[in-house]
Amino acid sequence: MSNILTTRYAPSPTGRMHLGNARTALFSYLLARGRGGRFVLRVEDTDEQRGSEAHLTSQLEDLGWLGLDWDAGPGSEDALGPYRQSERGALYDEHYARLGAAGRTYPCYCSAAELEVSRRTQLAGSLPPRYAGTCRSLTEAQRARHEAAGRRPTLRFRVPAGKRVEFDDLVRGPQEFSSDDIGDFVIRRADGVPMFFFCNVLDDSLMRVSHVLRGEDHLTNTPRQLMLLEALGLARPEYGHLPMLLGPDGAPLSKRRGSVSVGDLRDAGYLPAAVTNYLLRLGHAGAPDEWIDPADQPGAFLLERVGRAPAHFDEVQLQHWQREAVKRLDGQALQDWLAPVLPATLRPAERRLLGLTVSHNVVFPVDALPWVDVLFGELPSLQADLRELVDRAGPEFFAAALDSLAVTGPDLPALARELKQRTGRKGAGLFMPLRIALTGRRDGPELGPLLAALPQATIHRRFSALAARPQGKD
Repeated sequence: MSNILTTRYAPSPTGRMHLGNARTALFSYLLARGRGGRFVLRVEDTDEQRGSEAHLTSQLEDLGWLGLDWDAGPGSEDALGPYRQSERGALYDEHYARLGAAGRTYPCYCSAAELEVSRRTQLAGSLPPRYAGTCRSLTEAQRARHEAAGRRPTLRFRVPAGKRVEFDDLVRGPQEFSSDDIGDFVIRRADGVPMFFFCNVLDDSLMRVSHVLRGEDHLTNTPRQLMLLEALGLARPEYGHLPMLLGPDGAPLSKRRGSVSVGDLRDAGYLPAAVTNYLLRLGHAGAPDEWIDPADQPGAFLLERVGRAPAHFDEVQLQHWQREAVKRLDGQALQDWLAPVLPATLRPAERRLLGLTVSHNVVFPVDALPWVDVLFGELPSLQADLRELVDRAGPEFFAAALDSLAVTGPDLPALARELKQRTGRKGAGLFMPLRIALTGRRDGPELGPLLAALPQATIHRRFSALAARPQGKD
């Protein structure tokens, strides 16, 4: 297992999954699946104040909806688990003890106010803000006085001086940091909760994650985490920091800023394959322009084609892939997709008929609602521009359509030939009045399937109404 390429997605259950999170999960999944590797899901749920089971359930449902199944994680535990950080406390304590025994940590009694004063002083002196090392060399007596005063210490990692931390980023290329610019950092809070820096990287190594894809906002975390792994003698993964995904306002997407979430898209009627086709192309230039079935997406993902420039959320492009996804729904899938918005009174045969008729003319399920009346109810009053077209055709045109229908039945090519012979009309002058008579609209499904789908009594009633309609009246 240790030689298998392994990626992970590590959600924090503190909100709904936004599209930036979803893209990271998708890229990690595709990298693993495209190279015959493993995809691991780890829940980073140590923040009890902001986290909730409801958010976790929502995020797991989103991953399942997107088709991102995991090889190990919640519900698929293995020997490298558990895969919830809240259940890994003993492992963290063990490695805290190892660092302490090696002299790589120390307790820090500085208060938040003291740290803020130090930070402001450094900024005022044009210095990069970093921990000043106030508690680095406290004596046992000094520590005892702080303890007696009721101060609860954090635990800081002792950063070595004058060290260069280097790694080759999978997206951004060679990276180099100086430990002198970092300062000793907290790896356990005063309440005993492990810090992200610590448990995140420890779990990656212990779970044998070989490739970590994450947002570029984590880039500055990486040198800290690499120093931790070196101090513990643990293997380090390769890191790739993805460009930010920006919203329409130019700000990074964030679940705390109310950005569009995967759940929002699902509730609106987006299809998962549309979302993955869209995300695959955000900051990634390796995918072809045409539709890619989910099963083929791992082969279309090329890590070396991930760019460094920020990507921008574009709802127009997302809707393009939604249209492509809807076109590919088969009969039952189309009915299931439309079902939540359709009237309960529609019979199964009517639902099938509606789906077949409108499949190329809807983007979201609610778009099908106007067609319920077109197929099974009464048409609304004609708008002024449509009345003008109907008047131009004249009652005699629709009377001829009735006579032609009696000869040809609901066969559009045959009906068109017969009606052309009777009226002399052709092209749009023939087909547009027919469409308006049948649908009350200029556009919509192909006329041939629509004519065949409509009940004959409905067609007869609609043609008859216009054949008997006085000029200029609705």
